[in-house]
Amino acid sequence: MKKILLILVFVFNINAMADDIKLWEKSTLNEILQRGELRVATEPGYMPLEMKDKRGKIIGFDIDIARNMAKAMGVKLKIVSTTFDGIIAGLLTKKYDIIIAGMTITQKRNLKINFSDSYLSIGQTILAQNKYAGKNWKDLDVKGNVIVTKLGQTGEIVTRRLFKKATIRTFDTEAEAVQEVMNAHATAFVYDKPFNAIFVSSKGRGKITHLDKDLSYEPLGMGIRKGDPDFTNWLNNFLNQMKNDGTYDKIYNKWFKSDKWLKKVI
Repeated sequence: MKKILLILVFVFNINAMADDIKLWEKSTLNEILQRGELRVATEPGYMPLEMKDKRGKIIGFDIDIARNMAKAMGVKLKIVSTTFDGIIAGLLTKKYDIIIAGMTITQKRNLKINFSDSYLSIGQTILAQNKYAGKNWKDLDVKGNVIVTKLGQTGEIVTRRLFKKATIRTFDTEAEAVQEVMNAHATAFVYDKPFNAIFVSSKGRGKITHLDKDLSYEPLGMGIRKGDPDFTNWLNNFLNQMKNDGTYDKIYNKWFKSDKWLKKVI
């Protein structure tokens, strides 16, 4: 009886190993390694994540992440420029291996594709008068203060949810709203972190301060096809390594803490 049980366990283990091998052979990661090229889909136009420089080359935070990813795999990198409305369809039809395009992880998208762990949150942040440097949103929520934001955007939703004592005003464009802070007609401006980071590094340098702690959770993830645990495992390990060896901070500071790259696109 014991011999029969041992044989059954042995056969089961052999079959399980065979299934694992088949799964690996079909893995996107294995296909990338065999091909020698990582194909990354993005839509240039979302500064500073992905955009075209003056020469037409696609650059940005996401592109540097992708470049490090290809280096870690030991393969070449191919950036595939596409439109955002068709980017998931392109992934499902294997036109590329992965989406790295400032894509927010949502439950609706997750029904079609899988996501890596979040590699960046682009929640709402604050541009405020310099006297509020080092403060948080609660310090600004005072009667008499004026908080501005763009009408109909996530920033307005977050502003109305958080600020109960300050006066809230909305504008049709982000440029109009932030100018109110620049002219000292408003205390602070609530809007997307990428816009705020770029603005304070360029037009707002020395004039206003960026309170960059996220007021909302809007996580970005890398999109991949479903049924691929090997690729998912590798991506999450890659992100964890990069965030803990200094590589991630170096890339983040390059695009979100410095304005040197603006010269390449403006």
